[in-house]
Amino acid sequence: MENKIVIVGGVGGGATVSAQIRRMDPESEIILFDKGEHIAFSNCGMPYYIGGIVKERDDLLRDSNDFAEKYNVNLKINSEVVQINRDKKEVTYRANNHDHQESYDTLILAPGAHALVPDLHGLNEEVTFTLHTIPDMDAIHSFITQNKPKTCAIVGAGFIGLEMVENLRELGIDCTLIDRSKQVMKLVDPDMSGTIQEHLKEKGVNLILNNGIESFTDAGKTLQLSSGDSVQADMTILAVGIKPNTKLASEANLQVGETGAIAVNEYMQTNDTSIFALGDAVETPDYLTKTPRHVALAWPAHRQAFIIASFLQGKKIPYEGTLGSAIFKVFDLSVAVTGHNAASLDQLGIDYQGVTHEALSHAGYYPGAEKVSIKVLFDKNNGEVLGAQVIGEDGVDKRLAVLAIAIKGRLSVTELAELELAYSPPYSSPKDPINIIGYKAMSL
Repeated sequence: MENKIVIVGGVGGGATVSAQIRRMDPESEIILFDKGEHIAFSNCGMPYYIGGIVKERDDLLRDSNDFAEKYNVNLKINSEVVQINRDKKEVTYRANNHDHQESYDTLILAPGAHALVPDLHGLNEEVTFTLHTIPDMDAIHSFITQNKPKTCAIVGAGFIGLEMVENLRELGIDCTLIDRSKQVMKLVDPDMSGTIQEHLKEKGVNLILNNGIESFTDAGKTLQLSSGDSVQADMTILAVGIKPNTKLASEANLQVGETGAIAVNEYMQTNDTSIFALGDAVETPDYLTKTPRHVALAWPAHRQAFIIASFLQGKKIPYEGTLGSAIFKVFDLSVAVTGHNAASLDQLGIDYQGVTHEALSHAGYYPGAEKVSIKVLFDKNNGEVLGAQVIGEDGVDKRLAVLAIAIKGRLSVTELAELELAYSPPYSSPKDPINIIGYKAMSL
């Protein structure tokens, strides 16, 4: 049945769901609103464009006209949806300083999230930046090109902070990385983060942990820290986290969940059955524990898009939950995580145990073998794998992929010893490090 579908927001959520719907449904009208001019772009590629690894800006962008034509989507860019009238089933959008209305049969919300900017005295927007959108990227790139900064402070040692450190160092900029926590990258356990921290220091990064920024002085070029120390920087990157964009939903009395993101059911429906939501703005259950999580990653958004598109065609495919599988590069290291870490398991009160193993990525006598460290957390009662972390210079991605599948398949840690993984000297050892983890768990 023909349907008038209005989608709010593009990128991984909105652009993907519009494409998925069109693949399944050639007839329905699709209208996609985005308050910016870039309907689809690679968030993850932005640090690498700033660092000069990705040479062309356009390589990160999807041409809006091509997208609209390919998927037969009525695309309205530079048009911000500012209100939802659920009774009339219409939205109000603002374009060219005028408000307009558009009716819908089905409304899909993909408003994404925004970078957090702390309220800090002395912050100077001319030298202080966040990185979440293409305009953010352009502002940083332009500042570096025009001003040739020699020093940069990065506040926040998560994904963006660590990726920006690498790319700014690639440009020859001296970097100071600051975080309130006692470690970088809180998704890994403290015993694993030490490897990352030592690597950062080897690459010339000034690392300041267990410390935070209190204010700026000197026209925003000196950071005053909670310890009383100060850091001089020609520019500052704030990478302290993101917050889901829920204003539009909450003002329409759509339910917001425990994590502060939009609440949805297993088919990505809000508490209004005509309105769906997906991507960085939604709260979904954890795959293992079914507790609420807010996970802003590309894979969940793409899977959620498929689920919505299928539901609109009468196919009820539930979203089973989020593992939070993620991988990122920091200089020569790859860092990958899936499932739970020790902190989240402690918070949930789950009785668990951990097993670690350091090995070479492939046979030691074959050139190029590098150290890889693996940690697996498992249920102390039944051995079920609950989470994993892998760090190294080679072979990290494939080990993390196996462990993510092990969690999805609810394997026990000892069953890792039984996995028949392919072996050849350039790729692994007869007993892969994953197998060894299983054998070590047997002896605990």
